[in-house]
Amino acid sequence: MVELVETTGPHDDGGFDRLNHLGPTTVAAVSGHPPLPTVTLTGDHVRLEPLGPQHVDGLVAAAADRTTYEWTNVPDGRAAMERYVAGLVADHAAGTALPFAQCQADTGEVLGCTRMMELRWFAGRQLPDEVEVGGTWLAGNAQRMPVNTEAKLLMFSHAFDTLRVWRVTLATDARNARSRAAIERAGATFEGILRNHRMEIGDRVAPGAAPAPRDTAVFSITRDDWPGVQAGLRAKLAR
Repeated sequence: MVELVETTGPHDDGGFDRLNHLGPTTVAAVSGHPPLPTVTLTGDHVRLEPLGPQHVDGLVAAAADRTTYEWTNVPDGRAAMERYVAGLVADHAAGTALPFAQCQADTGEVLGCTRMMELRWFAGRQLPDEVEVGGTWLAGNAQRMPVNTEAKLLMFSHAFDTLRVWRVTLATDARNARSRAAIERAGATFEGILRNHRMEIGDRVAPGAAPAPRDTAVFSITRDDWPGVQAGLRAKLAR
């Protein structure tokens, strides 16, 4: 079962914190549009909650095992996590992102983060016409569970069925073969490589290293693709 539950409350990528390797992947530049309404997205395995300071302790615990974060921007330690969460909350307030904490549906255990980012408008609507689903990381022990598949289904459903976007983008370091394969398994179409597109991130980047760009592999799902992608993700979860 996938349930979308609206929540109340405040409507609560460019720069990268190279010194700490922990900042959000985009600068919280004001978009000129109001923040997207916060929402809780609930499935059988995962609950995506609007990210906030209340998740910091759980995120610190989830990030303790660093063995799978070679390519992923995951803060290390409480101070770094506090700055990371504050930056993403600021991005939301500026209208440039919709960040979530990924939580175990039955226990509430915090498992990681994900978000909608790189919001784009081109059809004269108040809601974005394109979003990127990214900034995703999970605790090591949650990476072999159906959490990521269901989280993608929940976010894609919210993007296409509630926000009515025309396109969802997914992107990863062009060298990250595991991530590229996972994106393709989710049903996204490979579009090409953007050279020197974003800054290198992840634990493979040495602390204090000079800023260096990376090439980005870009994938997309369009509104026309969505019914088939949705059916494929539901089939994976039913296995």
